Amino acid sequence: MGRLLVFGVVALVLDVFAVVDVVIIDRSRVRAFPKAVWIVIILAVPFVGALLWFIVGRSWGGGRPEPRVVAPDDDPAFLRNLRLQEDQDERIRRLEQELADLDDDTPKE
Repeated sequence: MGRLLVFGVVALVLDVFAVVDVVIIDRSRVRAFPKAVWIVIILAVPFVGALLWFIVGRSWGGGRPEPRVVAPDDDPAFLRNLRLQEDQDERIRRLEQELADLDDDTPKE
């Protein structure tokens, strides 16, 4: 009798937890059936319905999130590379100017 009572309490707690999880979870993470059908399954088949929800119906989101598209002027890496390239271009212009100045200083015969 005591084991049956413990099993009943565990099943009730698991069912309540599963129903709350179905209600709270984002619709995009629900698999196989719509949310309303999962609630009916959990309530109609206690314990087994909750187990089915956690095993089959719920997507645990183990994958990586989708990469977010960022405009170039908002992307820090792009702006950093742009600044580095501008610095390199400026250094090249200065070196070219120095070389041109050195070529102009050569004595003409």
